[in-house]
Parts: sequence; C-alpha cells; structure tokens
Amino acid sequence: MFKRGIENELERWASNPYRKPLVLRGARQVGKTTVVHRFGEQFDNYLYLNLEKVHARQLIESTDDVKTLLPLVFLYCNKTRKEGRTLLFIDEIQVSSHALALLRYFYEDAPDMYVIAAGSLLETMLDKHLSLPVGRVEYRAIHPCSFLEYLGAIGKERFVELIVHAALPVVFHEELMQHFKTYALIGGMPEVVAQYAANFDIVALSNVFNQLLNAYKNDVEKYADTNTQANVIRYILDEGWAFSGQSITLGGFASSPYRARETGEAFRTLNKAMLLELVYPTNNVVLPIVSDLKKTPKLIWLDAGLVNYASGIQKEFLLNSDLLDTWRGMAAEQIVAQELRTLTYEVGLKLNYWMRNKRGSTAEVDFVWTFDGKIIPIEVKSGHNAHLKSIHQFMMEANHDIAIRIWSGNFSIDKVKTINEKEFRLINLPFYMISSLPNILATM
Repeated sequence: MFKRGIENELERWASNPYRKPLVLRGARQVGKTTVVHRFGEQFDNYLYLNLEKVHARQLIESTDDVKTLLPLVFLYCNKTRKEGRTLLFIDEIQVSSHALALLRYFYEDAPDMYVIAAGSLLETMLDKHLSLPVGRVEYRAIHPCSFLEYLGAIGKERFVELIVHAALPVVFHEELMQHFKTYALIGGMPEVVAQYAANFDIVALSNVFNQLLNAYKNDVEKYADTNTQANVIRYILDEGWAFSGQSITLGGFASSPYRARETGEAFRTLNKAMLLELVYPTNNVVLPIVSDLKKTPKLIWLDAGLVNYASGIQKEFLLNSDLLDTWRGMAAEQIVAQELRTLTYEVGLKLNYWMRNKRGSTAEVDFVWTFDGKIIPIEVKSGHNAHLKSIHQFMMEANHDIAIRIWSGNFSIDKVKTINEKEFRLINLPFYMISSLPNILATM
C-alpha cells in the first residue's frame, strides 16, 4: 500500500459541505477500489457494496428510499453504526441502472452521507446502456501512478515536495533522472509499482504485465456491440501498442484489413474505456483549443509500462542512456503525455498537439497545455534553444511569452528571441519535474 495523490482530492471533496455523490472514473486496474478502501479508513463507518455480488445488487435495488436502505446496508455489511461520518462505497455500479439512478436520492434526501461510486466497465456503458443523474453527482478521474507517487512507493518521498516546488538542488539531477528512467520503463499501473517497490526486480514484473494485458483483452466482448467491432478492438489490443506516440491512419491501421470507419469506432470505444487516447492537432495559439479531426492523430496509450512490455522494447530502455533516444523519441512522448494527464483529476481532459495552419509549413509542437487562459506549447526535445523551430513558430503567433521544453537536462528558464525579435521565456523542465509545472507557471 502506498499513498495516491487522488486521496488528497478525496479529502477536499469530503470537506466540502455542498458535495455531491462522487463517481470515480478511470480504466480498469488503475486502483479505484484500493484508493477508496484506504480513504474509508478515515471514517467512523465504512460500508462497501460490490454490485457484482448478487445479494448486494438485490439489496440496493430493493427500494428507492435511501433512508430505509441505509440500515439494511449496515446489516448486510455486518456492522453496527457508530456516531460520526459514514462513507458508502458502491463498487461495480455499472451492473445496476437502479443504483446509478439512486445516487440522485442520496444527494437530495441524505446529504450528510458520503457516497462514492466506481465501476471497472462503467466508462464503456455510459451513454450507451446507462446514464448518470445530471447535476446530482460529481466526477473525478483516476489515472495510473504519477512519478511522484512512484517515488513515494519506492521510499524516495523526501524528494516529492522539492520537486513540486521546483526547489530540488542540481546535485540530485542524475539520481532523479535515473529514477524517472525506471519509472518510464515500468510505467504507473499500481500493481506493477507495488511489486517493483517490494523487490526492485524488473524481470519479475512480466507476469503482472501479462495478466493486465490479458484482462483488457478478455473484456473485449463487454466493450463491443458487434462481432466485427470485437475483432477490430482485439486487433488494436494485439498490435496497437507498437504505435504509441506515433501519428496513425485509421484505415488499414497496423496493416489491418479494417476500414477507417470500423477502426475509428473501435478506437472511440477504447478511448471511452480510458485505455488510450487519439491526440488530434489544433491550429490555435489562443483559446479555445479546437481539434482538427481531419488531420491524423497521435496514439497515446494508458500506460508506458504496458506499451514497453507489449511492444518488446524494454531492453532498449536499458541500452540507451537518454530517454529521448529510446524508440526514436516515442517513449518520451508517451510518458510525458501520461504525466500531463496526472496534473488534473478533471474528467474529460483532452490532450492536443499543435500544427501550423499555413501552406508549406510542417511546424509541429508535441503538446499544448492550457493555463490561466493561455495555450502553452510543450516540446519534448533536446538540443540548443535555437533549434526548437516549432516552438519559435508557435511563439511568433502566440499572445503570451511562455514556452516549455521537457528534456533530460537541468531545470532553467531562458530568455529566447524568435527571428522576428519577439522575446519569450523558455522553461527547460527535466522529465522528473513535470509535476511542478502548475506551480512554476503560477509564479510567472
């Protein structure tokens, strides 16, 4: 057991007197149930219902009156009610549309109750077979472990606050880069991180990776509506890992016989399951960010460790001294995207990259990030500042003076000029400091 960052977010939710029932959303195996069990230890009464168990489902479907239901749940859980706060955790809620509808009554009729819901297949069933009560619940997203959570798991939590506040002495740079390289290799799936923290044996993780991949493949029939869609999803889960960080075409993806329409539908299903994301370009340098869906997207998967294992590139990590040299830079883009996601617990966060919308121009910036009403360009690249040509192109059109380069070098903030003499501040951010980005931007 190690602490997850979302536990602090759950504490903020619980301290809000106007809170609503909370729905935790995330892919399978990212630790939703474990996090809530740990959080439940803070309460005087903690009740757990797993609706995949028939009797638990029958109990919650027996009434619409939550005040009548509550003592029955205490009885089912074999617990005596104590004075103080009560947290009810409804797990695998996707198996009961009645339970989903019931969330609104907890909000309206039992506002003193603390209610959290989650479900391993909830994402793929929403808007297709199930709906959540609008305006009566709130959401948080849970992701694989961040680098900071990884540090806590392996006993290096003393670095966390220094990293978050960009106050880490340069003497620790090489040590933190080595830790980040290992994190980028094994990824952030909680079971993987926990097992690695127990014995520091990368080879022993193969069985865990294999089980996770098989679990996702075994869910295909639950994701898909037709046999054709199931076949396409299965193909993507077999072959698609090797295309992480790359621009892809939907039609004939990975040399498949499937058409763009079939592949696009399968990708959208896996995106809803939060197993992957198609990152589309935007032409905008000022808000709002509008995705150009006519252009080719980049494929970013749920977790770098799964990508490295399924693609057979783990050995390449060990042979390359610089993460930017691994897998033609694709490994770096995957882990950066993964770290950027962990900067927020908002549901529906969408990543984009930037493409210059001018004839004859091929300028692209790896990612863009919204902060304080600005679109901030993020390039994952080494080299001299003058060689960051795409960032220079972006900054010539931008209405602000901040750009970010993520690399293997030390942290610094440089003043740089474009060819038209516009001066901007370039934040050179080591990979291990991505989590400090909000604090750094807030001071600029």
